[in-house]
Amino acid sequence: MLPRRSLVLGAGAAGLALPRFAIAQADQRPSINIAVQKISNSNTLEVLREQSNVGERVFFSSLWEGLIGREWLNGLRETPLLATEWRRLSDSVVELKLRPGVKFHNGDEMTAEDVVFSFGSERMFGDTPATAMGRTIPVRGDSIPTRAGRELPPEIPAVARRSWPALERVEAVDRYTVRFHNATPDVTLEGRLARYGSEIISKRAYTEAPTWFDWARQPILTGPYKVAEFRPDQSLTLVAHDEYWGGRPPLKQIRFLEVPEVPARINALRSGEVQFACDIPPDQIPSVEADARLEVQGGTILNHRISVFDQNNPALRDPRVRRAFTHAVDRDAIVESLWAGRTVVPKGLQWDYYGQMFVSDWSVPKFDQAEARRLLREAGYKGDPIPYRLLNNYYTNQTPTAQVLVEMWQQVGLNVRIEMKENWTQVLDRNGQRGVYDWSASAPFNDPVSCIVNQFGPNGQVQQVGLWSNEESNRLSVELETSTDRDRRKAAFRRMLEICEREDPAYQVLHQNATFTAKRKEIRWKAAPAFAMEFRQGNWGA
Repeated sequence: MLPRRSLVLGAGAAGLALPRFAIAQADQRPSINIAVQKISNSNTLEVLREQSNVGERVFFSSLWEGLIGREWLNGLRETPLLATEWRRLSDSVVELKLRPGVKFHNGDEMTAEDVVFSFGSERMFGDTPATAMGRTIPVRGDSIPTRAGRELPPEIPAVARRSWPALERVEAVDRYTVRFHNATPDVTLEGRLARYGSEIISKRAYTEAPTWFDWARQPILTGPYKVAEFRPDQSLTLVAHDEYWGGRPPLKQIRFLEVPEVPARINALRSGEVQFACDIPPDQIPSVEADARLEVQGGTILNHRISVFDQNNPALRDPRVRRAFTHAVDRDAIVESLWAGRTVVPKGLQWDYYGQMFVSDWSVPKFDQAEARRLLREAGYKGDPIPYRLLNNYYTNQTPTAQVLVEMWQQVGLNVRIEMKENWTQVLDRNGQRGVYDWSASAPFNDPVSCIVNQFGPNGQVQQVGLWSNEESNRLSVELETSTDRDRRKAAFRRMLEICEREDPAYQVLHQNATFTAKRKEIRWKAAPAFAMEFRQGNWGA
């Protein structure tokens, strides 16, 4: 059975026992319940504030949509979504034709006015200029917003400029045509349009919301489902948006229930209280599939698990100490012992789908304990304690992985001490000493700027919260963002890998991430190679 907190969420018309499929007389579509470990770290549903793996699961393919989308079940290729076509007018301008007849959740039609507003200063950029490339916008960290006025939380412009460092303006050519004007050349504009953070909102709904906070908890969007009720740290209920441009959604209602513990999620699935249980560790898959009624889907995704270093910690200022961290880890052993070989050790912070920008002869630092000890001796490391701020299984296998890492680091002489934290605000808190923490890195589109620049460049979160910076790497970030010469861009990317992973480590890559979802076998549904769960027409049957 679900823990008492989660059971209360189902109270009301349905009572404490959540039905397998709640079917109303007038609407024969099923309603489903999905057990997740977390719904939103920021306790909001605003994509510019909730840039997270857990947010991706509930936001995309259900709520938020952009002009260009991704085919979740077909190789994650770019595909027309709210725009039907687009063309380049120059190295810095893209024109898009909007899909006519798209209805927001409030019944309004989406027009160019909404697109212009979605990318405007009032909603996205605040007073940050489009000419600030290479300069960091500092923020406190991943704090949870509170009810206030209409002022943007400081994280919003910071994230916006991370995604769109040089977007100058969006022009409404006519009711169904828009042009994106960049202040610099950018070969990745189409990719930026397809990434999360580039979705379209209702201008009227945003401006009529009493506060930014009210908007962020019930945004009015274009997706196949709309927000019916959001109880932070408890549940999110979505209902079908029957005016959806892509056809009537196959489900009447989707309810995400926050169930932090893996055994509780699995038990809820077995009892029929939920139809899906997310983030199943590999060692639990055999026991789940021993039940003939259940199956597990999933695999590797475009996300890598990494460790991040704070170079301001006195023990970590010398890059050789951080380099020792990277050589002390036996990544293959972690993949085999904790992931049953269901994932891989990648070639650094990159993915094959980068195509010609993929650095094929790159590799993560080799497992070499002797080299790690040599680097520590050279650096004069005296065994000073290094804090490891840790969340309890926010990521699949996070806690057991941390225990293995600490043991590996201790074997070469690194005195790493785990400090358990309750949330990301505590992990990123500038008060006290930060040392090492867990993170993950995604590639929202098929170019290095979508990851290494987005997360470790001048306006990546790591620099915005004051953890790490490197002058040469920052110059190369701007080169990647503005150059139109593929060879120069690839050379810049390679050099960034050398700096960030070997010379002055900002992070270390552990392994490619994988996600596994357990479900009832009679449901005909396919998992995407992503955290996002697809519930549009064509991916549901029961």
